[in-house]
Amino acid sequence: MIRFQRGDRSAFTLLVRKHQTALYNFALRHLRSASLAEEVVQDAFVRVVHSAAEFKHEARFSTWLYTIARNLCIDQARKNALRRHPSLDEPMRAAGTDGPTLGDQTADGRANVERAAGATELRERVLAAIETLPDEQREVFLMREVSNLPFKEIAEIVGTSENTVKSRMRYALERLQAALSEFEEYARALR
Repeated sequence: MIRFQRGDRSAFTLLVRKHQTALYNFALRHLRSASLAEEVVQDAFVRVVHSAAEFKHEARFSTWLYTIARNLCIDQARKNALRRHPSLDEPMRAAGTDGPTLGDQTADGRANVERAAGATELRERVLAAIETLPDEQREVFLMREVSNLPFKEIAEIVGTSENTVKSRMRYALERLQAALSEFEEYARALR
């Protein structure tokens, strides 16, 4: 970021390459829409360009970037709350699907069909369980587990204490554990 502030445009390219995937995943999980997530990531980097002079090096760049993206996600969620119809920009989903997945994970060729079916069901249940978390808990869970941010940085991004963030994470994990308790035996069998 220091190089970019001094006029090195190639440094911005490096920042985008380093952070765009994790930022996209964060926005996607927050907004549940690929097109909106792409828009948020683009807008976040545009704001980085326009506000580069304001960046203070006491904070980590990623903290600043995630704060920008989080605010854009909140703004977008507020706009979507006022909408009563599906977006025309959103691609149509095949019957039986209800949103983005954690990724295109294919079953290993050596794995048996039962195990692959169980993994698919588990992935769907995990996603559904994450969706039921209260917004504050889901946000912290995704920043920690998907974006791999430290609690201190998450606290700065959401504007609360580190202990509050840790409490939200603990509550999220407890809710997920309860929601997924029937899969404990399945998980033991995978070990």
